[in-house]
Amino acid sequence: MTISRRAFLTAAAASSALVLLPTGRPDAAAASSASALPLHAPAEAARGQRLTNLAHLRFLLAEVPVAASATHTTFGIETAPTVRAPWTYADTDGAGGYRPVGGGTRDAVTGYWTQGAYNADDIARAAVVFLRDWKASGDTQSRDEARDVMRSLAFLQTVSGPNAGRVVLWQQEDGTLNPSAIPVELPDPSDSAESYWLARSVWAFGEGYAAFAAEDAAFAAFLLERLHLCLDALGRESLSRAGQFVRSDGRDLPAWLIAGGADATAEAMLGLAAAAEAGDRRSRDALATYGEAVAAMATDPRGGWPFGAVLPWTGSLGFWHAWGAAAPEALGRAGALLRRRDWVQASVADAGTFTPQVLASGGPHNAWAPLPAEAQIAYGAHGRVAGALAAAAAGGGEGLRLIAGLVAGWFFGANTAGQPVYDPETGVTFDGVETDGRINRNSGAESTIHGLLTMLLLDANPDVAALATSITGLRSFSGLRVLEAESARLSAGCVVERPAGGAWTGEGNLSGGAFVRVPAGETVEFDVTEAGGILHALIWRQAADAGDAVWEVYRGRKRLWSTRTPAGGTGDRGLTEADGMLVPQRLGDLPADAVVVRCTSRGDVRLDALVIQPAVATAVYATTSGSAVLYAEGTGRDQRVAALAPGSGRAYEADGSQRGQAVGGGKVRVRGGGFTVTR
Repeated sequence: MTISRRAFLTAAAASSALVLLPTGRPDAAAASSASALPLHAPAEAARGQRLTNLAHLRFLLAEVPVAASATHTTFGIETAPTVRAPWTYADTDGAGGYRPVGGGTRDAVTGYWTQGAYNADDIARAAVVFLRDWKASGDTQSRDEARDVMRSLAFLQTVSGPNAGRVVLWQQEDGTLNPSAIPVELPDPSDSAESYWLARSVWAFGEGYAAFAAEDAAFAAFLLERLHLCLDALGRESLSRAGQFVRSDGRDLPAWLIAGGADATAEAMLGLAAAAEAGDRRSRDALATYGEAVAAMATDPRGGWPFGAVLPWTGSLGFWHAWGAAAPEALGRAGALLRRRDWVQASVADAGTFTPQVLASGGPHNAWAPLPAEAQIAYGAHGRVAGALAAAAAGGGEGLRLIAGLVAGWFFGANTAGQPVYDPETGVTFDGVETDGRINRNSGAESTIHGLLTMLLLDANPDVAALATSITGLRSFSGLRVLEAESARLSAGCVVERPAGGAWTGEGNLSGGAFVRVPAGETVEFDVTEAGGILHALIWRQAADAGDAVWEVYRGRKRLWSTRTPAGGTGDRGLTEADGMLVPQRLGDLPADAVVVRCTSRGDVRLDALVIQPAVATAVYATTSGSAVLYAEGTGRDQRVAALAPGSGRAYEADGSQRGQAVGGGKVRVRGGGFTVTR
């Protein structure tokens, strides 16, 4: 499975509600066309005590014939004209077996898929799995598979002409390349500009060069040459814009992110960091340049939404997605290597402030747009685990390792289905869990890859693995709560509007698919019962000045406090797809009892919702020995709260540093802005 921002936005634009991003193949036609392919079941492996099991990924591997041309070739093609690549998808047969499936629909005559059987995104990341497993276990089979899959990736790279250095995305079973797939995936042709798959190729070539440098000098030199060819292509695009900025709803954001995203750029940084550690100066320089851009997408953990997350995309200030969220991992690793404390701090903030809020909202939902929703997939869970561990290794405290363990519990039952989605006996990772708890039991390449990347991390960190594998379910969670404006008390002049185009604004999703237009002088009132929470206003702000919303909090007839937020004034939309933006604005803290929150328009207010963040957000996990509980503080003030389950533990600052025992005097201590874990 390949995910791109274009695919996500296309789905979002077509939906009238919060989107459930497909976690398996995207259409029924592809499912029906798979019947011509034979059924197989992945063999079980003799694993010992390791969680990592490559059996299913090896089952997905196919031998692919390749022939050299003026634009495409690979290492040793003269004597070894066959490479290996993973099938894109694998559909369950309902009886424990799987059949490999390509992308799109399959022509019964030619055998060609409208996209392809194999793709560069999955080939690159599969290579990383085999490389890391070889280095972790010494398994020569993984080494040989890494070599063949790297050779496959190299064949997809264009080596001459105007597109030299870029990468073709799709390939058919017989080795034929498909530069222009159906449906269209930008750029089109797929090697006509930089892309996610070029960034992931940098990741694989960089890690491959570092891994083979002491094993096979000739192959390592080839991989370094291909990595530099990638950098040549990037030098004609994003790297050439270093130090320049683009406008996004009135803000200047870095113009030198690959494909406009910190997501793609961060994955490239992982390969550049590996190559730089192995001594390649050119990779080190590119890493320094791209690191500046990714770090510029970090947010203030004390400033409300998105709670310290690194934003993935210059096209929206109100959109974060879990897939591809490698920024904290990349910034932590690069920051430690290049001695950039500010990068490490951004990594730690994402891991120690934002990820606890992710957990308290029910786990790694695939998008916050700006509110958490959508399916949960292995790609998103892996990013949170890897980010927390990288932040801890770069200078964060031991508490971040606990956060990593809680997130990794997703694979073993801490998800909306309450069931394991990774099987260490077969190496199968399911394709995802929907918001209603349905499991997509297909197991394509992307899910398999990111499940295994997580298991490799757990095998390397036994303390984190012990916590993750002790988790059997998610008992409860208490994160962001949304009060829809259209369900509040509206004065006579307010109008509920449901855009004809659906919930997607071009930059985010309207909660509930509607908003309330509040003309000047009109009011919206909310009854709020949460004690001590934090209020956030979700207004669909306009580009031009549109006046203010006046917010007042009442206990009975007594006004406790008031504030104002702008209804417009976001400024030049720049490269974004629509004027205005949909980003929660922090209002203030609630008292310890029930109140009425009144919004009065002093202009033209488009009010979507009132969002309440608990003062202490929580997640309660079922474990093999009882319960584990996460308490995440949001106000910045120390708290003492009632325990949600028996247990002991430690209180931590947001950077993961320990601050004493968690439980005292019958209460749980939570540091201001930090978190506590008991079990």
